[in-house]
Amino acid sequence: MPLPANLVMGSAFVALGVTLLAGFLYVAVWSKALAPSDNWFLLAVQNDRYYCLLVPLTVPVIIVAVYLHWLSMKMFKHA
Repeated sequence: MPLPANLVMGSAFVALGVTLLAGFLYVAVWSKALAPSDNWFLLAVQNDRYYCLLVPLTVPVIIVAVYLHWLSMKMFKHA
């Protein structure tokens, strides 16, 4: 019995999301706690400060975007 296409695509999106979340957590949190590496790429990731600040700074932007979306839906509904 073959799996439905929706189930396969949904599982692929969930797997991709989990992989991206794990990668981001490594870059933002775990790499800072590890000892300095000899690999140039891992050392660059450990010394990077951009992604540590990216998520905390996007939270206020997301709050404003959600509010504006809610406001626009209220205006559309009552217009």
